[in-house]
Amino acid sequence: MYRLARTGGSPDLLRWLARRADGWAGLLDGDGTVLQAVTGTARWPGQDAAGLASRAARELTVRGARAYSLETGGRTALLLPLDSASEGRDTLLAVVAPRPVPAGLATLLADATMPLGLAWAAETVERKRRRVDLAEFRGREAVLHLLMTGQLSIAHQVAGALRPKLPDPVRVCVVECSGGQRDEVARICADASGGRTWIVRCPVYARHLILIMPAGPEAGPGPDGHREDTPLDRTVADLVADCVVGVSEDVPLTDTAAAYRQAFHALAVARGLPDRHARFGSAPEPALVVGAAGARWADALLAPLLTHLPRRSQDPGSQELAATLASWLAFSSHATQHLKIHRNTLAARLKLIGELLGLDLTRLGDQAALDLALCVRAAPASHRADPRRDHGAVPDLDEVLCGPGIQDWAAQQLRQLAPVGRTAEETLRTWLRCEAQLGPTAAELGISVPGARKRLVRLESVLHRSLLQTPSARYDLWMAFRAADLVA
Repeated sequence: MYRLARTGGSPDLLRWLARRADGWAGLLDGDGTVLQAVTGTARWPGQDAAGLASRAARELTVRGARAYSLETGGRTALLLPLDSASEGRDTLLAVVAPRPVPAGLATLLADATMPLGLAWAAETVERKRRRVDLAEFRGREAVLHLLMTGQLSIAHQVAGALRPKLPDPVRVCVVECSGGQRDEVARICADASGGRTWIVRCPVYARHLILIMPAGPEAGPGPDGHREDTPLDRTVADLVADCVVGVSEDVPLTDTAAAYRQAFHALAVARGLPDRHARFGSAPEPALVVGAAGARWADALLAPLLTHLPRRSQDPGSQELAATLASWLAFSSHATQHLKIHRNTLAARLKLIGELLGLDLTRLGDQAALDLALCVRAAPASHRADPRRDHGAVPDLDEVLCGPGIQDWAAQQLRQLAPVGRTAEETLRTWLRCEAQLGPTAAELGISVPGARKRLVRLESVLHRSLLQTPSARYDLWMAFRAADLVA
């Protein structure tokens, strides 16, 4: 019995007791609720035996007895209290056996209550620990979601119940772990950071950890030649042999969403580097260089969505629809995991958004326009136009892309393709023209689908951006090529 309690816990011990009694065994509370039981047999159906045991448990509670037996038909239910209380109330061991009761069964059950009580108490503590861990995980995930959607004050309020305090400015790090290692890597990160870093298990990618670290200077070599104050992202890459780490620039806490995209793009580059670590290279965001014309265009494009009033109280409002759109543009079909909604709910919301805006959300061009507009709306106030001073006509997207700032940005993006030749540009243009779908791209290029994928993976290292995994740089590339074509 003690060996079973140590190795298999209460389930194995209950199965052993059921075999010895040639019947059914389970654990119940005083109300007759079955907490745990072994599967019944053809001779002793689990439902019938559990019903008899529940009836006996209720009678025991009414009578105020410590142990009880109930005989009915050809069966006997024996109930004894466990030696260890669970969750503040008595837990009962119940066994249903045929009549006459096997010799020595009552003594065997009395001996079993101690190891079974210890095993059940340990399992109860473990279940509580898992519930606490899940609650903390959900809380941290909620804070991350609030930061991603720019709701900073609410994020600080929720984070106040957890540790540590949200840093500002921050550096976001995405760690890609091998299968089944995420919890262990999270523990390593917590130990290495000294409790100063927010560690969130990514709700979209099961192998990713998101670290929100205090921004700080890069570490340098110490007098003995070793690095002093090594940044956490570098420490994790050194300590965990098969993880990959991508790191963003230092940004204000309000720009956490942009920092996450930077870290995700850096992760795509780090996969091809020997040390499995990469930092996002400095590059201007298109939302910061569109100027006043871009701000007017973004406000006009998104106005039907941002002013939408639902017809019914249970329908999503403008804020919820905008968050759904941002999540879908960033994570595609994975938005269901990010938002914790059903895929049919996501499809219905996207259909409504398309109708409100008059856009076809299956077209990459419309997706890119919406992504840019949302980024412009989320840009810091210093980069947005002042509506009290700016009364110009609302431009269209092509007029915005002809602006000097966006033209310089586009030239900088496409300049990275020059060293790798025309094939790279042809591959990217074809991929974007085929709505970023690998099958049609491969067919138009006259190569296999794996060949097209390999080309795009190589271009990820050239552009220092993620292309195939979301968040993808396909929207920025579409804008860059469109801006270049307008000038040409």
